[in-house]
Amino acid sequence: MTVTIGRRELLAALGGAAAWPLAARAQQPAMPVIGYLHSASPEPYSSMMAAFRHGLAEAGYVDGQNVTIDYRWAEGQFDRLPALAAELVAHRPAVLVAGGGDVSAVAAKAATTTVPIVFTIGADPVKSGLVASLNRPSGNLTGVTFFTITLGPKRLEMLRELQPKAGKIAVLVNPKSLNPDAKEVQEAASALGQSVHVLDAASEGDVDTAFRSLAQERDDALIVISNPLFTSRREQIVTLANYQRIPAIYPLREYVASGGLVSYGASIKDAYHQSGVYAGRLLKGAKPADLPVMQPTKFELVINLKTAKAIGLKVPPTLLARADEVIE
Repeated sequence: MTVTIGRRELLAALGGAAAWPLAARAQQPAMPVIGYLHSASPEPYSSMMAAFRHGLAEAGYVDGQNVTIDYRWAEGQFDRLPALAAELVAHRPAVLVAGGGDVSAVAAKAATTTVPIVFTIGADPVKSGLVASLNRPSGNLTGVTFFTITLGPKRLEMLRELQPKAGKIAVLVNPKSLNPDAKEVQEAASALGQSVHVLDAASEGDVDTAFRSLAQERDDALIVISNPLFTSRREQIVTLANYQRIPAIYPLREYVASGGLVSYGASIKDAYHQSGVYAGRLLKGAKPADLPVMQPTKFELVINLKTAKAIGLKVPPTLLARADEVIE
């Protein structure tokens, strides 16, 4: 039997078929959004953010292809973080990521109890009140810590090995951070009978002022406490320390790569990479409470011999022997 279709019916059928792909596309779920909150500025953290995106890609997500990353940068003004976190949450992200220390993580936690949060910090997240425990975070937070703040006493020992006759050691601290007073370093110094001079710096200008104070007090060595502001200003800090020819130990390898003398700590790039992996797992439906807080498995000692020579310092062979990397 032959069925005859009129011109009007044929056009209607073709028009309906043409609409099918549009309808199918309209029914597809919207691209998930990651809200990214950071306490510092983007440029000094470009390599860390590349590590984050690489970890996210390992989990199957690429920015602009199947996920959108919505950034908010506090530019070192920590008091802006609560408003920026609230702004991100208002856009209903699938996941909220907090980088740049526990100040960002605390602001993110205060902004939502429902959106999954991944943090990247150098402090102890239990002491910071972010999670109940490292193995079982509970709540809507998990993340990565590289425990750099807690290594202050170890850095003090290394600095005393570098400068055994140091009468007074300066400690550079951001008073606006959640761990402002370098208490562990001060306690360790007191136990060793070591005099400590705390230098406060909460802005770029404060860093210059702190180094003028360091020169006036004639401090013999310097410990830089881990802080996102200092990481952002690492070129400035390293330049000032080297200009004053003062032995300094830093929390991250990035300082030494910029010309700093010595660093001891875990890899911040690895931490940001792992936070990207965790963000991807949360996008796939994992619950923060089921993802233990990631901790570093290795701490690296990096020494810049070129800088040591420039400031007239001879690095002890015992310290060189323990170095994981020597820049010459």
